[in-house]
Amino acid sequence: MRNVLIKKSNLLILLLVILLLQFSFVFAKFKTIAIDLNIDNPLAIANNSKKVKRLPPINSIVFSNNLYDSLQLQRMGLNRQVFDYALRGFNYMYRMGLLTNTSILSIVDYSKPSSEKRLYIIDLQKVQVLYKTYVSHGAKSGKEFAHQFSNSIASNKSSLGFYETLDTYIGGNGYSLKLQGIESGFNDNANKRAIVLHGAPYVDERLVKTQGYIGRSWGCPAVPPALHRAIIDKIKNGTCLFIYSPNTQYLSNSKVLNLKNLPF
Repeated sequence: MRNVLIKKSNLLILLLVILLLQFSFVFAKFKTIAIDLNIDNPLAIANNSKKVKRLPPINSIVFSNNLYDSLQLQRMGLNRQVFDYALRGFNYMYRMGLLTNTSILSIVDYSKPSSEKRLYIIDLQKVQVLYKTYVSHGAKSGKEFAHQFSNSIASNKSSLGFYETLDTYIGGNGYSLKLQGIESGFNDNANKRAIVLHGAPYVDERLVKTQGYIGRSWGCPAVPPALHRAIIDKIKNGTCLFIYSPNTQYLSNSKVLNLKNLPF
């Protein structure tokens, strides 16, 4: 009888050990999945297209509300609607696999005159505004304000919409950044037009004081020479750039801004 009790006791202990091992394995597996998917911070994702497509969709409005306030963008002069639009396009490009760097979002706000700092470069992961500075618009888009826009070659006008930043090169304007427009009819001729981000001496605050506006480009978003290299190195190679204006034609016909459901 005693031997039987001992055997039953040993069997019970063995079963408990097996259950504990199984529980530990399941817990470890769950923990690993949680780390891989960056559940605590969906924006800080790994640069891996397969992992990106497994992640649940980002709710742009929720993230906008949280980030907009955390970044104090209202105090910095960026309208909440513009930021909402920018995050929507970021969200779209993220889902389409166009972003290899999901930390950086750049916004050019052409609702503002060139006499104001209207380029915002934001680190979404660190929740920081890295740069707020001057940026030019095309010579034929307007003088102080950019009113007219074009996707046509040799128009010397700025093009609205979302861009993917590409690689760098040394050209007539020195160290420059290639841009790929992703919106058909609005900016997809950017490469043919040689629309790039570069530094330019006419993007100078001293001109604001003497003539009321900075100089203009042939359509490129040019930035101050003292900052151009640092800005280019921060946003190059697969980040999202949004060039905005309250232009009715763009806002009504942009497929990115008017897409009701994300593709994944």
